[in-house]
Amino acid sequence: MESTGDQVAVTASAREAVTRAFGSENRARLLERYFDQAGTVTPDNAWQHVYRLLLWIDRTTALAHCYESDKAQPGRAWYARSLAFHGWVAAGLGVSPATLAEEVDWLFREAVRDLAGRAVTTRAAEYERQRAPYTGRGFPEPGEDPELVAILLEVLGKWLQTDPPPEELRRLSRRIHTHLTQENKRKNLVGEGFEDVIAAILHRLPFASPVEIRTRALLHSLPGFHVPPRTEKPKKVDLALLADGRRTLVSAKWSIRADREEQFGSDFQAYERLEAAGEDFDYTLITNEFDAARLKAACERRRQNAPLFMHVVHINPAAVLNAYQSGGGQSTQALSEHLDRGRIIGLETWLERLINPR
Repeated sequence: MESTGDQVAVTASAREAVTRAFGSENRARLLERYFDQAGTVTPDNAWQHVYRLLLWIDRTTALAHCYESDKAQPGRAWYARSLAFHGWVAAGLGVSPATLAEEVDWLFREAVRDLAGRAVTTRAAEYERQRAPYTGRGFPEPGEDPELVAILLEVLGKWLQTDPPPEELRRLSRRIHTHLTQENKRKNLVGEGFEDVIAAILHRLPFASPVEIRTRALLHSLPGFHVPPRTEKPKKVDLALLADGRRTLVSAKWSIRADREEQFGSDFQAYERLEAAGEDFDYTLITNEFDAARLKAACERRRQNAPLFMHVVHINPAAVLNAYQSGGGQSTQALSEHLDRGRIIGLETWLERLINPR
């Protein structure tokens, strides 16, 4: 029988495989490969690269994800907005709505492929060793799911001339389960992956003067910031841009949940308290949030007598406006006003200002 030590080793090996596939080192390798064949990166096509790399299809609606899944189901307001966004982004990427799924989610799909490859190379020998003591005793094979097989045969049976072999049914049910559970790993990638994608785009732009770009840097490792007290957990900055003595600290959040809204203020307070050079720094938000009320709150949040964020940058504000084309209340009106006033700017505009500062 397999020992506890063996079980721990197997679990640790599985966790290590996930960490490697979705970790920073593999993301860097995958991003290098993507951009090697992506052509010239410019401010105006940057949003396309972000969506090709990170945007995904919500499997419950079969549409591009722009809001929480439970609120985007058919019959609810965000289903109509998801339809509008799906059509808009498909047109923007030059593909049909039916084939959009093949053009987005590149980073996640490639990471999953790497994970599957690692599993294949390690599973066979481990599998045979673990099952050896139980040979001939009728133990079920991995992937066996009689209920799922019964459903598949009930639905497809009338089109089949004969039942598929048991091994093929096991393989099919295993693939279905793997497909459904892969989504749980997405959170490992979208958070830090968003920071890495923005950094990768920045690295490929023709800046007029040198710009140092750091991801997930400790605040006190940046010029002009104190080391925090020993009793205080060191702060990390999602993305930092250092150029010509100017410091831009970026909070890169794909979406803005309530806990993140609170984090914005506490992060800035720490940055302000630990600033050691007696000089201003820029605090910028980059997001793909689609909720008008959340974007409005980000624009209007203040610290003392100034806006909290110097810039609120959306991957593409036109996508948000298109989603709200059927209306959305007072928050939508406020969102339009913030766009008109330049409180919300697109990724393209932000990048152009970085390349050609006034």
